[in-house]
Amino acid sequence: MAEISPLRRRMIEDLTVRNLSPAAQQSYLNAAAKLSRYFGRSPDRLVQEDIRAFQVHLVATGCPGRR
Repeated sequence: MAEISPLRRRMIEDLTVRNLSPAAQQSYLNAAAKLSRYFGRSPDRLVQEDIRAFQVHLVATGCPGRR
């Protein structure tokens, strides 16, 4: 089994501290993975403008769950 990156471990800890359900935690982790794949690099190497560009992409492509 692959070792968990420090960033992923931190995210899991933060989600657990916020008392989110396992299903909610998995949703957040999946979203972070999707963000990482979109840019081809780790989320900790992204800047605020990258996040905005990703949000624009989600809206433009009709991301499920967006109102």
